[in-house]
Amino acid sequence: MANFQDSFLSGANIDFIEGLYARFLDDPGSVDPSWREVFERNNGTGRPIFNAKQLEAPAPVVPEGKGKGNGKANGAVQAPAAAAAPAAPVAPAQDIGLQSKVDQAITAFRLRGHLRATLDPLERPRPPLGHIADVALMDENHFNARELEQAVECNNVFPQQRVRLSDLVTRLRRTYSGHIGVEFMQMLDSERRRWLMQRMEHSDNRTPYSVEEQRHILTKLSYAEGFEHFLHTKYVGAKRFSLDGGEALIPMLDALLEVGAAMGLKELVIGMAHRGRLNVLTNILGKKPDQIFSEFDGPKDPKAYLGRGDVKYHMGFSSDHATRSGKNVHLSLAFNPSHLECVGPVVEGRVRAKQDRGGDTERTGVIPLLIHGDAAFIGQGVVAETLNFAGLKGYTTGGTVHVVINNQVGFTTDPSDSRSSIYATAIAQMLDIPVFHVNGDDPEACVHVAKLAAEYRQTFKSDVVIDLICYRRYGHNEGDDPSFTQPSMYDIIRKHPPVRALYAKALAEQGRIPAEESDALKQRCYQDFDAALTRARQESQFKEPNALEGLWKPYKGGLLKNAPQVPTAVEKATLRDALQKLATAPEGFQVHRDVERTVLKKRQGMLETEELQWSEGESLAYATLLSEGYIIRLSGQDSERGTFSHRHAVLHDVQTGEEFTPLRQFATGKAAFNVYNSPLSEMGVLGFDYGYSLDVPDGLTIWEAQFGDFANGAQIIIDQFIAAAESKWRRLSGITLLLPHGYEGQGPEHSSARLERFLDLCAEDNLQVCYPTTPAQIFHLLRRQVLRPVRKPLVIMSPKSLLRRPEATSRMDDLATGAFQEIILDAKADPAKVKRLLLCSGKVYYDLAKARDERKDDTIAIVRVEQLYPFPHDELSNLVAKLPQLQELYWVQEEPRNAGAWHFMFPRLHDLVSGRAQQHPVKLGYIGRAEAASPATGFPKTHDYEQQLIIEEAILRGTQNGR
Repeated sequence: MANFQDSFLSGANIDFIEGLYARFLDDPGSVDPSWREVFERNNGTGRPIFNAKQLEAPAPVVPEGKGKGNGKANGAVQAPAAAAAPAAPVAPAQDIGLQSKVDQAITAFRLRGHLRATLDPLERPRPPLGHIADVALMDENHFNARELEQAVECNNVFPQQRVRLSDLVTRLRRTYSGHIGVEFMQMLDSERRRWLMQRMEHSDNRTPYSVEEQRHILTKLSYAEGFEHFLHTKYVGAKRFSLDGGEALIPMLDALLEVGAAMGLKELVIGMAHRGRLNVLTNILGKKPDQIFSEFDGPKDPKAYLGRGDVKYHMGFSSDHATRSGKNVHLSLAFNPSHLECVGPVVEGRVRAKQDRGGDTERTGVIPLLIHGDAAFIGQGVVAETLNFAGLKGYTTGGTVHVVINNQVGFTTDPSDSRSSIYATAIAQMLDIPVFHVNGDDPEACVHVAKLAAEYRQTFKSDVVIDLICYRRYGHNEGDDPSFTQPSMYDIIRKHPPVRALYAKALAEQGRIPAEESDALKQRCYQDFDAALTRARQESQFKEPNALEGLWKPYKGGLLKNAPQVPTAVEKATLRDALQKLATAPEGFQVHRDVERTVLKKRQGMLETEELQWSEGESLAYATLLSEGYIIRLSGQDSERGTFSHRHAVLHDVQTGEEFTPLRQFATGKAAFNVYNSPLSEMGVLGFDYGYSLDVPDGLTIWEAQFGDFANGAQIIIDQFIAAAESKWRRLSGITLLLPHGYEGQGPEHSSARLERFLDLCAEDNLQVCYPTTPAQIFHLLRRQVLRPVRKPLVIMSPKSLLRRPEATSRMDDLATGAFQEIILDAKADPAKVKRLLLCSGKVYYDLAKARDERKDDTIAIVRVEQLYPFPHDELSNLVAKLPQLQELYWVQEEPRNAGAWHFMFPRLHDLVSGRAQQHPVKLGYIGRAEAASPATGFPKTHDYEQQLIIEEAILRGTQNGR
């Protein structure tokens, strides 16, 4: 049967249907026969009648245990349906106009009821809504007194088919316009809509709690409020970004864990910014308040933490949480910088890695929870990037639970100045998901919504959003005065009781929990925190974060000079066998003729010549690592084929569209090769892949930029996570960045990966920055990244034109022997004759070598610095010491003088040659483009001219000077 609710037959189009019906009454032949059949139906009274109930398919009934739609899937908790009020003992409604008004009202409540919901704890009036259609249909005067006593079709609002209209309207208001407002009718998936409709309408969108459950909610609220009050009095003026005003978050998260665990949840990875973070740490993750208090006091020896560590409301934590039903859920709160929302994709990547590693194909065992601020959720573009991952095969995590702590103000900015939408959650409408808005002063409604959201997520593997509308009792931080900018709002807040007090009063008035018991609970909380502070003052519980447990035990960080050298060479027979497989498509697989010629046949020819290009060096690194049991993930814009059509990691049958990934032939053990074309995003995707690397230390996780300068869009992830995580949080990562870099006349945005920015971030061996120039070098470098027991982010300036340049090749023997070389001395140089030493990185080497060879000048030596950081001081120092005639040392680069590596290299090269100053002074200089505001020219001829000037200055300067 067709799902009429999703068609033009729904109640939203009732005016159109009524018009057709009027035409039918005047002339039945004037309407389509299919409509005549509908209008001629009889309800037993002998009079034609239609209503929306007849036009809607009933909600499907799924047998228990079959999963979606039955409310008991996977052990889901089903709220009992409230008893429906009996219909008035009157005759069934005969008035087609009344039934039409009823159907309109039902649809209006479902669609727009949230606009009439009482959501603001501060009880300020909502903006005028007269311009929004359907709102008037929910007004008190939409029905008259006589109509309210009629029995009408209720359109599945109750289990009964007919009900007194006044009871129907009352329940609709409780369900959709009370302390909970729900946006769900915009969802295209009718199954999910009906599932939500049934859950909400059959229970008035509430949960009937037992006294014990109410006591548990009150306890959670008491500890949430007590923690903040204790810090407020003991650490006056200290920043803590308190949860005051939003304490309902704590019982909400507790309820989410209970329902999630009953439906298969084993691990929850949480990302959140500052507000309420310390409260969540102690009251949800179980971090001892003793430790938090010690962090307020700081380390005993501040000198031991010079330049290291982070503020307490950025720190992560993990623990095992025992639910009241006896199930354990592992909780991880991700470390987070002050850049709001950037932790979102990191959490998603971590969750995906855990799911992949654990075989969680249903994606119910590990789920992400992201806690947002209202201003950040609507204001930060990375939120949209992260939401967009939801349905992408390389990035989906089976649904994220989003909780927005809605302060109704962003620092000092009112909502009217920070968003163009009614709700801060409007950005979530890009997905086909429900959004729950709930009044933060109604903890029972908050817990109900959390349970419903958890059940929805586990049932449908879909994102879900909870908008917890609350307030911020203090300013942006506890040293701020919010009345400067929101005087009226904070005049209300000063007089507004905390949610715990309101709830305790309500429970006492209902005869559920006496006021004395609530007061005693509050006092007990304070005593517990006071005892924790006493313990912390007696013996500090300050601890550094320890991230080297579990999977990370075999790995280490620290200085790379202490890292053991590992063999990266692979036997030639193994390499030849791998290349043969990479050159062969399955029998009957129709490869594109150009791919056949430029990839497969080319590789078959390499088996004869044993001359490899960049693509083969890279692919053989992956193949050999896979055969040794390592996991490889590569993602980026167009990474399957490669921006420059060099990789073709995935082949496509031109007849069937079938895909073949040659590298998957090599996976052994737990190894897997996955390459994904990413969405057109840098910050979100790099954040995701960085997060993935945090839970796959025993593998290779690569993010590739389409062009290197696109890393600009991911600068926050690079600065705050990749470069600084080890220093701030003791978090290691082996994330690898492939950033195509090089000057070929392609203009300002397709030349520079901003090498200078990465070098500016380098300190304490936090990064590896390399610029390899041969297939053998990328082969050994990628293998070294995995095989060494150290984990450091690796930034690779990868090539463009060098991908196919004839000189930029390697013999297969170069892969079967040797290792990654941090510097490469030109083989043609005679140390005894060298007077000028040119140091460079990247493509410019080949131009320099060609010009030098054409002039047959054996007094010039060219050295490629393939690893810029950690700086290869010892290797270069030893080299300079072996050049007795050396007079000049120049750094040569393609980039402008204010970019590239020059400013990084100058002080280090100065130290290198200063030791020879007395006996054999060496001139140190720069050769390259002049300073420029733009990275490169946009005119190819101008580029060629600039490039020629660089080469001539480097090679001919000595001749011009009479050498």
